[in-house]
Amino acid sequence: MAVTVRDFGEHEGQRVDAFTLTSEAGVEVDIMSYGVVVRDWRVPVAEGLRSVVLGFEEFAPYPTHSPYFGAIAGRVANRIARAEFELEGKSYRLPVNEGDYCLHGGPRGLGQQVWTAEPDSAGNAVRFSHHSPDGAMGFPGTVEFTATYRLEGKALSLELAAMPDRPTPISLVQHQYFNLGTTDTVLDHRFQLEGHAYTEVSPNLIPTGAILPVAGIKWDLRRPRTLREPDGTPVAYDGNLALATGRRLEDPIATVFAPDDSLTLHLWSDRPGLQFYNGVYTNIPVPGLGGSNYKFFSGFCLEDQAFPDALHNPHFPSIIHTPDRPYSHWCRFEIG
Repeated sequence: MAVTVRDFGEHEGQRVDAFTLTSEAGVEVDIMSYGVVVRDWRVPVAEGLRSVVLGFEEFAPYPTHSPYFGAIAGRVANRIARAEFELEGKSYRLPVNEGDYCLHGGPRGLGQQVWTAEPDSAGNAVRFSHHSPDGAMGFPGTVEFTATYRLEGKALSLELAAMPDRPTPISLVQHQYFNLGTTDTVLDHRFQLEGHAYTEVSPNLIPTGAILPVAGIKWDLRRPRTLREPDGTPVAYDGNLALATGRRLEDPIATVFAPDDSLTLHLWSDRPGLQFYNGVYTNIPVPGLGGSNYKFFSGFCLEDQAFPDALHNPHFPSIIHTPDRPYSHWCRFEIG
């Protein structure tokens, strides 16, 4: 299938392109060069095509109103406590853009940059690349980033890579917001997530360093459940599940069922963690796709990742990468 491209807007003097991938299964995915954002994702259902992600119809709201809708977040995704870290005896200060920490690489991280894009119609893919100079958002080293999205049937795969010129922290994440149903809430979806433990956090959502079992608490999602208490009260989620070391990568780490069972989502990944967020803080003041109003619990995120704040927790999997140990990361979603 041919990859189509159109001019979608402009950001800081740079043209923003939108690419559409279409598969033989009738799935359509729109991806922007701004932040490598998956802007829309439409899948066939009985009544036609259904959008299954949150986004905007036009480019203009993205820089000012998007909570990372569909973006690649980094250089270091999630939270870095105190917006600082030490590496090889040197201290680095980062911009504070949430609470008293640095979130998703700072206010001008990878999700707010225009990437270079190369469509590959033969492979039904688009390869995005970005040159991040030494000192970008306070991080050391020059890094060459690539992100390749490929659509095959009902499956959208993502391959991420980064080559630094010296030791530096790198931890990327795809930040899709999903809603598989037809209502403005995801609380009645059924979720099965394979984390056996979670990284405990303090009230400001910074990890304490403890990795605790999920048994008997809300984080035990190993059997399908909705996101409501028995009385219907919403259950809020924004935290990182630890996935089993040595698990079979052929097995999905997440399975989600639409409330009416019309669609099922599966996620595979090679990452050690999975951030689960169900939109508890999401409240967007402008219309979204199809005129939707995105309020609390309108979407859910399944962010396959390294553990948050690994820079301050040496017992977490390392996120320091070097020319001899470049960054690589893959994930694959299938919805149908």
